[in-house]
Amino acid sequence: MAHLEQGTWVLIADGEKALILENQTDHENPYFEVRREEHHENPPTREQGAHKPGRMSDTGVGQRSALEDTDWHKLEKERFAEELSELLYKRAHQNAFKSIVLVASPRVLGDLRSHLHKEVQGRVIGEVPKTLTNHPVDEIEQIVKGELDAA
Repeated sequence: MAHLEQGTWVLIADGEKALILENQTDHENPYFEVRREEHHENPPTREQGAHKPGRMSDTGVGQRSALEDTDWHKLEKERFAEELSELLYKRAHQNAFKSIVLVASPRVLGDLRSHLHKEVQGRVIGEVPKTLTNHPVDEIEQIVKGELDAA
């Protein structure tokens, strides 16, 4: 079971917003302080795409098939996860944190995990597959503590 020690970082992220919190106390009575807030503008795909989906010729005479349109919104979420992993790598390299808990929706957590450098991976003490970016910090403290206790 992982414990929230003093100085443990907690990353709360979704595809557009991220909070980096730092535990100021211990595991029994966590108190998170906001260290950094990140925002990534990510309008819906319909506002990002400029053209209709493309078409390509099929093997039959005069037949054409539609190509699937690019999901720009999803690509931006992946890009944001990559930017967050790069930020964490830089901070880990500076020894800004010894341990971290990653909290994000399952999809964002997977994107984030795939981009994390080994130096950061070695500091991850827990993962919480939930979207908590719009929760108050005191609720986040209790949810993260509960999830780590249950793991």
